[in-house]
Amino acid sequence: MLCGLGIFLPSKVVTNQDLSLFMETTDEWISTRTGIRERRVVERGTSTGDLAVEAGARALKSAGGEPADLVILATTTPDHPCPATAPAVAHRLGLLEAPAWDLSAVCSGFLYGLSTAAAFIAAGTARRVLLIGADTFSTIMAPADRATRPIFGDGAGAVVLRAGTAGEPGALGPTLLGSDGSLRELITVEAGGSREPLGPGDPDRPGRYFTMRGKSVFRRAVARMTEAAAEVRARAGWAPEDVDCLIAHQANRRILEAVAERLALPMERCALNLDRVGNTAAASVPLAMADAAASGQLEPGHRVLTTAYGGGVTWGAAALTWPSITPELT
Repeated sequence: MLCGLGIFLPSKVVTNQDLSLFMETTDEWISTRTGIRERRVVERGTSTGDLAVEAGARALKSAGGEPADLVILATTTPDHPCPATAPAVAHRLGLLEAPAWDLSAVCSGFLYGLSTAAAFIAAGTARRVLLIGADTFSTIMAPADRATRPIFGDGAGAVVLRAGTAGEPGALGPTLLGSDGSLRELITVEAGGSREPLGPGDPDRPGRYFTMRGKSVFRRAVARMTEAAAEVRARAGWAPEDVDCLIAHQANRRILEAVAERLALPMERCALNLDRVGNTAAASVPLAMADAAASGQLEPGHRVLTTAYGGGVTWGAAALTWPSITPELT
């Protein structure tokens, strides 16, 4: 069950107007197509691990301060290609010798991590798990790419999970995960791995930057997020009117509206914070959770449906009952 929640956002705010100063775009063009008006961006020298440590510390404090005995960091933008970032995050949090690893499922990473954490707890291998979703996509964006740069922001969100009973607030219900590697080219950073290594003469090679085929992603994201959420809702035994809040990956307002409509949910029952933070990849779902809880949209006992779609391609959904948590927003 979920018993702690913490988030951390960089202090630097980049508005649509700021972007229009160095790329061919306008606030109206961005906001009407995505619903995003501003996003947070790390300063040079601040890493994904730095954000993860701050969010993780707040989640542990929210859960009463008891240490976790396992750490999972969902991210696409680790501090280094090697080693993984999670062990360093665990060490900085004082979770000495706790098993820790990175999980890469792009924007579905938090839900993949949620299912993984629940499995370790159910197996008795872990007692308390710190799950962090953190990304700094600004570090892998082409500086003036109008197709991607306005969409993404940086941030981190973390939760603590522990063993519990099905009737408790915070209880995790059914989960569903999926992937389709035949569509891997829809969302990708082509260069920098073992298939296309970057050499000393390739610092500005186009393949080093994130690319996304927006129209194809839009269509498939709506379909997969809806299907996964509907299946999880059915497994939980919930009718549409039983869902108090839909927390979908904050990719694009039009995607969220389409998913909500197909699930027969009014938008007032959908968490929405992308206008202020953009698409924060693996951090998206926990950041939206925190915003909904802090605003009063989420209350203890509420039935929550979550869903996400990301590169790989990957997708997932989960049901949970909301606990008594009021996170500190940054």
